[in-house]
Amino acid sequence: MTGVLPAEALSERATVDGSRVARPGHGARPRVLFVSHTGTMSGAELVLRDAVRPWPGSTAFLFEDGAFTDVLRGLGLEIRLARRGTGLSGLRRDASPLRALPMLGRLGGLALELARAARACDVVYANSQKAFLLAAIPARIVGRPIIWHLHDILDGAHFGWAQRTLQARLANLCAARVIVPSQAAADAFWQAGGRPSLVTLVPNGLDLDRDPRTPEALRAELGLPAGPLIGVFSRLAPWKGQDVVIEALARLPDVRCIVVGAPLFGEDAYAAHLRDLAAARGVADRVLFLGQRGDVPRLMQAVDAVVHPSIDPEPFGRTLVEAMLAGVPVVATDAGASAEILDGGAAGTLVPPRQPDRLAAALAELLAKPGAVAARTRLARDRALSRYGAARMQRDLATLINHVAARA
Repeated sequence: MTGVLPAEALSERATVDGSRVARPGHGARPRVLFVSHTGTMSGAELVLRDAVRPWPGSTAFLFEDGAFTDVLRGLGLEIRLARRGTGLSGLRRDASPLRALPMLGRLGGLALELARAARACDVVYANSQKAFLLAAIPARIVGRPIIWHLHDILDGAHFGWAQRTLQARLANLCAARVIVPSQAAADAFWQAGGRPSLVTLVPNGLDLDRDPRTPEALRAELGLPAGPLIGVFSRLAPWKGQDVVIEALARLPDVRCIVVGAPLFGEDAYAAHLRDLAAARGVADRVLFLGQRGDVPRLMQAVDAVVHPSIDPEPFGRTLVEAMLAGVPVVATDAGASAEILDGGAAGTLVPPRQPDRLAAALAELLAKPGAVAARTRLARDRALSRYGAARMQRDLATLINHVAARA
């Protein structure tokens, strides 16, 4: 893949504090309109939560209200809620664009709202596929550059051909830059028809405070069982692969598993399927479904291993970095960005997707010899601290925003 521009390459062209990006008649600091299609907190929203911290006083345009609204308001952003955005999150990302035809009137009204909001800002920052698709043309009409933070893998496993083509061509036409969190996401964008020269690679970043207590003490406080314990941490969705872990657990006597996450975007049938599958495989008493939790770091530190079982390519893998920072061994499927994050397996164990027998074998080896992976776990934590910190991500994104504002 050629043409991908690392964010640090922009550092000579724009300063982080915006001192060289003033537009005529405006202050030195560019005004940013952050656009998000949902008010629900998920992976992309957690990234945006950290990305906006250097931008108090900017505006967040949300298609719908929710917990995310209060989070952004608490970080000093002015909130604009779309009058016509409610219900758009129900449009599945793998659906045909024709599914949006009955909503054309509402979408047109939303585009007008976005154009008015964009006119009052210097840069538009779209934090999702839906946000970009709806904000791109309005931003272009009012003459404002738009940045697309692409949190998805644009491949056939996640999107139909028409969707991939539409997104890539719209990016080529309208986007000033396309931010991707991994080389895997960059490659998929290019293969969908996107111009490589648009892409800037900014890995997602996060911080995590480790609890000084032992795993045993944490388990006692959290009410978790003793003995071998693994954890899966992600929203409940078929492509996240929690069912593969349950199948693997049937091959691992005496091992228990906590499943942390909820069906955030209409995947309730899959959540019910997981419980039925656990009963059918005779492991219902060894699988604890904990739902959505706010204490994920402590839960991670309480388990013996974190499993990241996605069956389709991931654009990043926030769970992997959280586990690395928590100092917990990781077993992940080799799909998408997992190999990048885990340094080809040097910082964790990689297994093929959709193969519960291989996953079970990897977990059995890890649980039988925990001391054998101690050095690899320390290497993983060092790698996460050096490459995937929130401050680095914030700096790189601010540099990019300032660069785009300067060129505008």
